[in-house]
Amino acid sequence: MPKKLYERELKRLQAQLVDMQAWVQASGARIVVVFEGRDAAGKGSTIKRVAEYLNPRVARIVALPAPTEREKTQWYFQRYVAHLPAAGEIVLMDRSWYNRAGVERVMGYCTSDEYHRFLHQAPIFERMLVEDGILLLKYWFSVSDVEQEKRFRSRNEDPMRRWKLSPNDVLSITKWEDYSRAKDTMFVHTDIPEARWHEVDNEDKRRGRINMIHHLLDSVPYEVVERPEIEIPPRPPSGGYDRPPQQLDGYVPDYAATLTEE
Repeated sequence: MPKKLYERELKRLQAQLVDMQAWVQASGARIVVVFEGRDAAGKGSTIKRVAEYLNPRVARIVALPAPTEREKTQWYFQRYVAHLPAAGEIVLMDRSWYNRAGVERVMGYCTSDEYHRFLHQAPIFERMLVEDGILLLKYWFSVSDVEQEKRFRSRNEDPMRRWKLSPNDVLSITKWEDYSRAKDTMFVHTDIPEARWHEVDNEDKRRGRINMIHHLLDSVPYEVVERPEIEIPPRPPSGGYDRPPQQLDGYVPDYAATLTEE
């Protein structure tokens, strides 16, 4: 997708996301958006574009670390419940409870009983969320094996993004078919009418982001909320305030002044 076309459409859609946010606040809606997919499929970069202009007090990103020893003894869904939205909130989940159906299953981090219990309970859990009024949207980001490896190598060579590459990520290359089977099984059990899976072809990241955001906006029944005009009052005349002498040693050094254009 050409860069100029992408940037123009992205800004237009992001403006609509701001309108959607205003409706969520005004209506008291609760929205959960689940971002799942293979490693390096582009989930994080898409979340960044969705949240870029939203109020972090309204739309928050949830990216949970590995469970603690205490959390491992809880009901599996318990630690996710604490992050569900209250009225007027949007939660963007950078991976979710579906870790159990993917990474944990393939890498052997859960038992077979835990895995099959998850496949049974996940639809029940999600039906309860929807029945209680939460709008649950689930997106799976797809990418080819060739493109995934290309992105891994790009990350490994970029010191600014190397932190995004973990040993588990690299192992996903050798377990490509295992992840494919896990994803297929997950879809069979959890693609329910109340909370369908929506697959995003993210081979082209620009196209994938535009398609996902457009679909999200199409899936939320929001209306444009009229916001009151805000008038900036004139600054009143000075009342005789004198600023105390400034201690120059307390100022951040003007490093920018030492820079020159190349």
